[in-house]
Amino acid sequence: MVRVSRSARVLALLALAGLLGACQPKVTRAPCPNGQVCVEYGNNTEAATLDPQKSNLIDEATIIADLIVGLTTDAPDASPAPAMATHWETSPDGLTWTFHLRKADWSDGVPVTSDDFVYAYRRILDPKTASIYAYLLYILQNGQAVNEGKAPPESLGVSAPDPQTLVLKLEHPAPYLPEIAKHQSFFPVPRHVVEKWGDDWVQPGRFVGNGPYSLVTWRLGDYIQVQKNPRFFDAKNVCIDRINYYPTPDAVMAERRVKRGELDLNTSFQSNRIARLRATMPGVPRTHTILATAYFSFNTRDVAAFRDVRVRRALSMGVDREFLTSKLLRAGQAPAYAFVPPGVANYPQGGAQLYWAKEPLAQRQAEAKRLLAQAGYGPENPLEIELKISNSPDTVLISQAIQADWASIGVKAKLVQNEGQIAFAAYRNRDFELGVMSWYADFNDPTTFLGLMRSDTGAQNYGDYRNPSYDALLDAADREPDPVRRGEILAEAEQLMLNDEAMIPLYYLVSRNLVSPRITGFVDNVENFHRARWMCVRK
Repeated sequence: MVRVSRSARVLALLALAGLLGACQPKVTRAPCPNGQVCVEYGNNTEAATLDPQKSNLIDEATIIADLIVGLTTDAPDASPAPAMATHWETSPDGLTWTFHLRKADWSDGVPVTSDDFVYAYRRILDPKTASIYAYLLYILQNGQAVNEGKAPPESLGVSAPDPQTLVLKLEHPAPYLPEIAKHQSFFPVPRHVVEKWGDDWVQPGRFVGNGPYSLVTWRLGDYIQVQKNPRFFDAKNVCIDRINYYPTPDAVMAERRVKRGELDLNTSFQSNRIARLRATMPGVPRTHTILATAYFSFNTRDVAAFRDVRVRRALSMGVDREFLTSKLLRAGQAPAYAFVPPGVANYPQGGAQLYWAKEPLAQRQAEAKRLLAQAGYGPENPLEIELKISNSPDTVLISQAIQADWASIGVKAKLVQNEGQIAFAAYRNRDFELGVMSWYADFNDPTTFLGLMRSDTGAQNYGDYRNPSYDALLDAADREPDPVRRGEILAEAEQLMLNDEAMIPLYYLVSRNLVSPRITGFVDNVENFHRARWMCVRK
């Protein structure tokens, strides 16, 4: 045995301490200019575009809504608040809305006019734009016909009698129009810039907006930086001077960055870490009931098995939703046996529900096996499917559990993981068999959910569900002036869609934000919209 002197042991311990200290992660927070208020914002996924007429994901909308505002915007509680429109009137039949616009400038000093709205609405409906959200503007007179190339853009129900007046003529009454006008698809775009640069107008140095912030830098895979827009009409009440938005697909790493003070906000965290987060970061994790549903879509266009309602029903019946929410996720999510979540405005309580929802899991799984056998699948010929998912921790976790659920009814499911943007591009292009996604309400009305399943919706009807009776019920609801009866018709439509097993509802989501105590003005709300113009930072 070799003996080590006391002095040598002390020196060794000091060296080890120095080594460990060198291994500790350093706080790498972007420097903030003197006298300015800066926020470091974790925003889940990389933005694919900042074009309001071409964006698709909520993480893109978070940034876009800080750069551009529409007729209305989200108040701190996400209710519609006047933005470019100071006030408006509606005709007695509810078909004509007249919006009066405030005098405001684009960030390059050019005035924002009603013509910018007319141009934007014609642009999003232009078939060449290929906007995934074009269907939202079918609410405008001739909107669908313009989008399908059956009517000229000039026939669209939008006009600009003068620079400060915008008139919208609708296909049917829509009392929720101020809600839907908050959505980026209804934002104006700077005609003089888009016509000059084409699709490249969204690049730094070219991007022009009318919102509280202006685009400064976009480093792909790193961050997007915005700076307070001095020409914004309410700039004097905007507290934060600069925001860096970071893609944070690794939820645990983002959590650590918030804890170290590198991030002030992050728009997600891994659900099953909620207890740990509350213990180690008290007051930072914020959960709240929101209008959002996680679900599976079937590729019925390309996968013959999914065109059989027995197969779709068997797969849905085989999922143990209670286990997913109470044992795996554990952040307040609730099992979903319908698509429209509880709490949506203008909808009857209880709405619709899968007719077998109250059956015990064992009974459901036995019925699932029987349905699969009827459809020609069993031990000698098992149903084999591919489940394409994004690589977020919650999605991977629940998908592995559902893979086991399906194995118990004789189904072999292969998981294929992609980065979030790649997965959703595959869904849009129908390059998947079964996909998992979440739908967050674009506005507080059941049609933001039920409209996805219309046969004419386009790419976001990922399962290509088509039922003329369903479309007819949604049309009838659009024409119904009585709000109670309208809600009943919409619930009837949802029940029909659920009876068709058009998709697999999994669970109702909760918001999962990490918010530093330094941040003020962040208000939890059912739509989970948090515009930076309302926030500030404690000194």
